[in-house]
Amino acid sequence: MANVTKLKRDKMIKFLEKLKNTHTDDSSIRAFNEIENALTEKKFGLVFEEHTEEVDERLLNEIPIFCADESRKICKNKNLPYNFIIEGDNLQALYLLEKTHRGRIDCIYIDPPYNTGARDWKYNNDYVDSNDNYRHSKWLSMMKTRLQIAKRLLNPNNSVLICTIDEKEYLHLGCLLEEMFPEGNIQMISSVINRAGTGRKYEFSRTDEYLFFIRFGKATISMEQLEGEKTPVTWDTLRRSGPSNTRDRTKRQFYPVFVNDSTKKIDSVGDPIPLEMNINDVKAPKGCTAVFPIRDNGIEMMWGCVKEEFINRFEKGYIRVGNYTPNKPQKYVISYLTGGIINDIATGKAFIENYNEDGSVNAFYHGNREIPPTTNWNKPLHDAQWYGSNLIKPILGPNRFSYPKSLYAVKDCLYYVTKNKKSAIILDFFAGSGTTMHAVNLLNCEDNGNRQCIMVTNNEVSESVAKKLKEEGYKPGDEKWEEHGIAKNVTWPRTYCTINGIDINNKPLKGTYETCDRRLSEGFNSNVKYFKCDWTPRKPQDYLLSNILCLHVKEMIELEHAIEIDNEKNVIIFNKDDFNKYILNTEKYRKIDNLWVNQNIIFSSDELKLLNKKDFKYIPREYFGQELKEAAE
Repeated sequence: MANVTKLKRDKMIKFLEKLKNTHTDDSSIRAFNEIENALTEKKFGLVFEEHTEEVDERLLNEIPIFCADESRKICKNKNLPYNFIIEGDNLQALYLLEKTHRGRIDCIYIDPPYNTGARDWKYNNDYVDSNDNYRHSKWLSMMKTRLQIAKRLLNPNNSVLICTIDEKEYLHLGCLLEEMFPEGNIQMISSVINRAGTGRKYEFSRTDEYLFFIRFGKATISMEQLEGEKTPVTWDTLRRSGPSNTRDRTKRQFYPVFVNDSTKKIDSVGDPIPLEMNINDVKAPKGCTAVFPIRDNGIEMMWGCVKEEFINRFEKGYIRVGNYTPNKPQKYVISYLTGGIINDIATGKAFIENYNEDGSVNAFYHGNREIPPTTNWNKPLHDAQWYGSNLIKPILGPNRFSYPKSLYAVKDCLYYVTKNKKSAIILDFFAGSGTTMHAVNLLNCEDNGNRQCIMVTNNEVSESVAKKLKEEGYKPGDEKWEEHGIAKNVTWPRTYCTINGIDINNKPLKGTYETCDRRLSEGFNSNVKYFKCDWTPRKPQDYLLSNILCLHVKEMIELEHAIEIDNEKNVIIFNKDDFNKYILNTEKYRKIDNLWVNQNIIFSSDELKLLNKKDFKYIPREYFGQELKEAAE
């Protein structure tokens, strides 16, 4: 079948080549090449207009850096790794995270703006509303840029990307994910988050949203624990039901099963009969009925196993006779246990309680057993109103954040992909209210895990708050303006309060978590550092770039290793003065566990011996090496 579009495209390109021969000036050739590139660019998949962002433009002349906010720090246990809250544009933060965590992230969980058209997200410092003709392309461009870096951050051999979305962009997002992650195993989950539904006149009431799980390498989805009373195993009919499972497709799976009409037990099993033989010609033992796999409409099918396997399962109690159906072509229902259930009995996941009179087993699954999670979630604990909005109100007070995720929905997502990775590094670069770190802390508490969470969120204020602050004479950057932003007004307070078990008024939280016996007032054994994204010029006029970048190496090392540079156990040597202060001081030298050293310092052999005894590491050039090279330093 001819590709009409390709034929037209080839014809236009051929015409362009003719024009190039007659219009040879540089401007014409450049124009022709641009037209040809447009004609030959991707023609299948998701096509959209890509947009630059303010961060991209600032990167031309400035270098992103992290600055620690020492007033916002939690240390509950010095032996535990640090979690991080990063305030700033997530694209700016992702550029820096790529220097410290490339290929190291075990799980990325993101809840990006849903692009509903309700002026609920900003792009390049302006709200995008439903009247914006480029609303969808801006959203896709925003997502693609961040997912490209996310791909480089994830461990290619074993990691998972989880992305939530609703019906406004799930089709576009699905296409984008398919295109960007061809090596990934992608599944979409439908999750009920509002059982009452969102009322919409003359439309279906929306109750759910969607979650994309993209698995890489060896990553798997863990089983979920099903609690309750023991449940009987499922018996399936032995007669095959598929349209291709008819008698004429087999020579070994169409045979008579002789059932004793008095005892309703299997008496014996006959040999397979040839296709040309009529079942009425089969002679049954006295007092028995010959049972063949025949559908109610008279079509002769096949049994689910060959005669030898039938006998093997029958002797073990895995086949039984069901109801007598004298008015149907198949006079008795024959049921059996499938291979999966037999394997569960063999491995102890299910157990045989006793045997029936006919020799068949009474088998059950244990009260607490593991089952694969399904692709359709309808769990009361995932309700965003009850376990999102209502959960954070007693912590932060009302109306601080709209539509937070259910704590337990996020915890379940993380459980499925990090159950067996209790030291996983989890990243959320659309952090919002901070549900992800709350969920990580709860999951660690439940299974004694040591997972680390990195959250990135901007410090935008809502449109209504921005309007009020402007009326009061404040502007972005002012202290009062910044204190009303998401990071400082929601993400940090929630994290601080839930770890310490208090509300914003320092009163103990009430109640217990729904999935364990832990009281909210107990808080969590967790450490957190707070970084803010900032910028420094690429070509400073009155100082060396290396001098200013040295001031921000500390944050990069802390982030990469989830520690605190305390100048006691964890030390950085920037110059010979630092060497004399920490290495030549016997008492301080003895306490050092981790040591990083500036690569530009020249040491004597004796000095190197002291450093080697502490298994020192050089400050990685990956942090700012390229920027210094471009500045000729």
